[in-house]
Amino acid sequence: MTSNAVGRLSFRNIAALAPMVRVGTLPMRLLALDLGADIVYSEELIDIKMAQCERVVNEVLETVDFVAPDEKIMFRTCRKEKDRVVFQMGTANPERALRVAQLVENDVAAIDVNMGCPKEYSTKGGMGAALLSDPDKIEAILTTLVKGVSKPVTCKIRILPTLEDTVNLARRVEKTGVAAIAVHGRLKEERPSHPVHCDYIQAVAEALNIPVIANGGSLDLVKTYDDIEPFRSAAGSSSVMLARAAMWNPSVFRRQGMLAVEQVIEDYIKYAVRYDNHAFNTKYCICQMLRDRVESPAGKRLHSAQTNAEISEIFGLKEFYEKTQAELQVRREAVKTNLNPPELSVTVGDVTMMSVKFERREYSAEVSPKMYLLEWSRQQKLEQPRYDTAQRTQDRAFQSTVTMAARRYRSTLWEKSKKYAEQAAAVVCLRVLGLPEGRVGEENQGLVGKRKRERMRSPPDQDTAEEQGGRKRHLSLHLQPQVSKGSAAVVTNGVRLQTDGP
Repeated sequence: MTSNAVGRLSFRNIAALAPMVRVGTLPMRLLALDLGADIVYSEELIDIKMAQCERVVNEVLETVDFVAPDEKIMFRTCRKEKDRVVFQMGTANPERALRVAQLVENDVAAIDVNMGCPKEYSTKGGMGAALLSDPDKIEAILTTLVKGVSKPVTCKIRILPTLEDTVNLARRVEKTGVAAIAVHGRLKEERPSHPVHCDYIQAVAEALNIPVIANGGSLDLVKTYDDIEPFRSAAGSSSVMLARAAMWNPSVFRRQGMLAVEQVIEDYIKYAVRYDNHAFNTKYCICQMLRDRVESPAGKRLHSAQTNAEISEIFGLKEFYEKTQAELQVRREAVKTNLNPPELSVTVGDVTMMSVKFERREYSAEVSPKMYLLEWSRQQKLEQPRYDTAQRTQDRAFQSTVTMAARRYRSTLWEKSKKYAEQAAAVVCLRVLGLPEGRVGEENQGLVGKRKRERMRSPPDQDTAEEQGGRKRHLSLHLQPQVSKGSAAVVTNGVRLQTDGP
């Protein structure tokens, strides 16, 4: 099967990768396209979460990321799939659905609404299969989307208890102006162990003029590429959508025959590494492909793996992983050097602000910016830093302001936690004052832990008081700020701070 789309995506005579939660992420979609799929669907993404996302162009990975306020990447796509990826959302609200569709429409080929998922996480919000009992809402959502976006709009349903009701619902869907409808040939109460009802799909296909995509044939009817056409014929549909068969081995789309699962896993891992896929998602998808071999020696090692580096090593791709990471690091440095504008501070009233995001991995595990600022204040006999933190109601993000010697410092960016917000405020203060902040690789930090100092003074066989009592570690800074004679002020990086002493 091949796509006959010209300009606008066509849903006739195609084989598609079905939307699957945790499976339909970027690496699997790209691999399915490589192996012969004509169209690939994203996993179902909930409209409430997507509506809070920011569209971010990732210059390092060459992707477009939709990032939530907590920095979680909800949806990642790239140019390679742009003309063949369908974004599927879970929604029960026409206005919110439109807002999400307009957010992503320039980066995808079509928009799909999930109206067939029977899982509680979808139905409890009135989404998925819950919509099947509310045709008026179905009509409102699809009509709003068709009128509001420039890309084709589709939906995926399950069959209803009677053939007549199923056909009537499909006809109402068609009248909204959608480009196609996918029909999973099972009731919402049925599971994969139940046989697929091809006669229902066929009845829908005969009643409609738009393409009908048959779904639900994995295992019983479709095991290889040669089974796709017989399934399409049995369902009387325009096209076919595969879920579990493709999850187990996406080379089911391959006209020349299926590949060994070992080769498929290797190719999948390469995409996962190249596009910085979350390691737990990578592991999950590989486990689905291993199936009954998940208890093999490699499968057992996979269970304990925590990173893509470890996963790559298990499957003999350590060299590929290291080479790819080196290439990505070169890109990061280029982006950092050539594209990032210099950090500028702006003072409004008594608050000095910078655009700073606290990235934990960029700092020492032992010393944080807050610790640097605290110890510096002690050395200069200043009052300890005071943090005032606010939280936004719409996304529960945090922003903190630190007061240091009657001056206030704040990042303009909001953080996912109170802890990170305070660290970001401390970073702003330290950068304005020209002080070290504890970044990995930062030279001449001059910060020595109390435990290390006491070890240097104590005999080798004598524990320090801190080791015996487990008391909180203190730190000492060895910085030389400029102090004017006859004055109680400290001048650091051109900023004059008032001290408590005479």
